[in-house]
Amino acid sequence: MYESFYGLRERPFSIQPDPAFLFMGKRHSLAYTMLEYAIRSQAGFTVICGDIGCGKTTLIRRLLNELNDEVKVGLVTNTHPDLADLTEWIMLAFGLPYDGLSPVARYDAFQRFLIGEYAKKHRVVLIVDEAQNLSPAAMESLRMLSNINADKDLLLQVVLVGQPQLRDLLRRPELQQFAQRVAADFFISPLNSVEVGDYIEHRLKVAGRDRHLFTPYASAKIAKASHGIPRSINILCDMALVYGFAAEAPVIDVEVVDEVLRDRSEYGVLGDVNFRTAPPTDLPPEKGASSTTEHPPKV
Repeated sequence: MYESFYGLRERPFSIQPDPAFLFMGKRHSLAYTMLEYAIRSQAGFTVICGDIGCGKTTLIRRLLNELNDEVKVGLVTNTHPDLADLTEWIMLAFGLPYDGLSPVARYDAFQRFLIGEYAKKHRVVLIVDEAQNLSPAAMESLRMLSNINADKDLLLQVVLVGQPQLRDLLRRPELQQFAQRVAADFFISPLNSVEVGDYIEHRLKVAGRDRHLFTPYASAKIAKASHGIPRSINILCDMALVYGFAAEAPVIDVEVVDEVLRDRSEYGVLGDVNFRTAPPTDLPPEKGASSTTEHPPKV
């Protein structure tokens, strides 16, 4: 819709997890380094936590793209509290037959799979997304699978990815043995105001635009309204580009962002659930900026 007008090859702020757009700021770079270290050092359990929309899934997609064929990866995403035994989902993730097998038979079949991959000098990595939904019983089933070893080598590495509730789950007394096996962990916090501006510029550049499009004040307002959450930044920036295109604005200034926030608060189904809708007077007027909306800010 607005891509051609703003010199873009594609939409820069889609909320779909796309590794090509991953912004490797300090937090995500450290988290990714931790993931790489855990895989290479054969860590038994690795935990990556972060708030909703902080880019955890995109980080995992980047990791999957970088791993070679010697690493066999299974991804489990359909987690919920009623799951007491994950072996069916784990075998499905690795393309193994599981229908009609008893829990003991599934355990035996998966153990033989791990031994077979080890004989081929392959490492096996299980990634469980949205792991905060798992029950203590399901976590215990994962711990039991991690007991399958060959001498000093682990046959299965597990990466748990989830929201902050996963951290609370691992601190429960009944999961003390599990927590003691976590060799690497990292919590991805929201971006700060400077990083938000860099994040916006990074995604625009990946989408094909080298010139600045969002003014510094607009980026600052987006940082404040989005709480530094990448998914919220994407939603707000995408709508700002739609509004800017409709107004034929050559750049996205703070007035465009203010209008998006006002309209979402007044007319949106969800209101300001994802954003902090501060009044437009919380930032001084931009130098040389002219109003591109029908609601000029009060100064």
